[in-house]
Amino acid sequence: MAPIDGIRSLFEFKEHDTDLRTEILAGLTTFLTMSYIVVVNPQIMGQAIDIGTRSNAQTVQMLTVVTILSAAIATFVMGVYANRPFALAPGLGLNAFFAFTVVGTLGVPWQTALAAIVVEGVIFGVLTLIGARRYVIELFPKPVKLAVGAGIGLYLAIIGLQAMRVTAGDASTFVSLNPVFATDPVAIISVVGLFVTFALHARGVRGSIILGVLGTTVMSYLAAALGYNAVPAENAPQGTTLSGDATLDPISVSTLSSDPFSAVNYTSGGYDITPLIGAFVDGLADIDSLAFALIVFTFFFVDFFDTAGTLTGVSQAAGFLDEDGNVPEIDKPLLADAIGTTVGGILGTSTVTTYIESATGVDEGGRTGLTAVVVAGLFLASLAIVPLASAIPMHASHIALVVVAVLMLRGIVDIQWDDFTHAVPAALTLLVMPFTFSIAYGIAAGIIAYPVVKAASGEWADIRPGQLVLLVCFVLYFYVRTSGLLTHLL
Repeated sequence: MAPIDGIRSLFEFKEHDTDLRTEILAGLTTFLTMSYIVVVNPQIMGQAIDIGTRSNAQTVQMLTVVTILSAAIATFVMGVYANRPFALAPGLGLNAFFAFTVVGTLGVPWQTALAAIVVEGVIFGVLTLIGARRYVIELFPKPVKLAVGAGIGLYLAIIGLQAMRVTAGDASTFVSLNPVFATDPVAIISVVGLFVTFALHARGVRGSIILGVLGTTVMSYLAAALGYNAVPAENAPQGTTLSGDATLDPISVSTLSSDPFSAVNYTSGGYDITPLIGAFVDGLADIDSLAFALIVFTFFFVDFFDTAGTLTGVSQAAGFLDEDGNVPEIDKPLLADAIGTTVGGILGTSTVTTYIESATGVDEGGRTGLTAVVVAGLFLASLAIVPLASAIPMHASHIALVVVAVLMLRGIVDIQWDDFTHAVPAALTLLVMPFTFSIAYGIAAGIIAYPVVKAASGEWADIRPGQLVLLVCFVLYFYVRTSGLLTHLL
């Protein structure tokens, strides 16, 4: 049997109506879309992790290596074991909670916070093996399941439009059109790139998202070479907040023209991650059991429902859901996710989770685990040139999120909007998700609403006991998360 035949058989190309070129292209698309995490996660985690024997720059480099390794391992397991086109990496939001709340505000040692991540991952693994995670996810009401994909789409759109500087934060209205749009090269180039991508996709061009991202990157570097610069965030009008990460050339044109190889130099201290590996063991010593349990619970809640929402939403886009809105054989991707979280905590980073950016690869035709294996391989390849992983400007990569957001909205047509007991939980899922920047909170809002409106309408038979248990758990979580209880105990 030829190697290519073995790959086709292993990943079941025929059953999923796909081919090698499509899967590779899908993997490249997903990687380009989520490669920003290689830069963003170390910067966030570096604000919480202090290794006395290393400089801050070396610590960030170490965290970059850890981010890449944890993403590659988890994504490879997802591809080979679960045969799903889903990519994993340390989760945004979860890493901010780790750095700014648990370590920064609550004063928990970073080693103890890593211990909480490892414990959470082990709990996930056990619950997956006994089928408990699948049971809970299948408790999600059907209108919530059908709304998750579109809710994620709106969530992606907000993230993408902010990074593209189409929108800006506003003190009065929370969000508004970028008030300096016409003079901001980032915003102008982003919109041009977005509509080029839309046009390519409308014409059925394969790889349209990659072409759009790369084309926008080229335009950005050309603009930088001609002397244009992003409007500095601090120059925004009073009361307006612009994305502070905007730059036309993340690796400056002057650096690339004078000494292109200087951008890929790595110190030995940056590659040596031994101070991070296993640091969680020290974090298990002298801990307050109740406070530690609450930290684990918080990580657990957000990661559990973020992962459930992502798997459901991306599976809906890929056509994986069955007639009841469930993901077939969901235990496999859930176990891959649990392994990723555990490995990430052991290596020294925050919770590893399934990425919503996987939807970009699905849109390019990715249907099997080979897409994930390609992503894992690209993560490993980026170890050799870690700084170049940030060569693609944030606004260019985030064009893909807006394109996918448009595509994911089509799922709302399956919701029974004429049935108020379906419309309310579906609408709350759609609305709360983007406006709280949390997939988990959107799902929670929908699940809380479902038994309430069903009971009010007298349709008690449609309410499952497990849904009432979830309602109580959600209320308990929001109390713990917003009452200051964690701060008081710590």
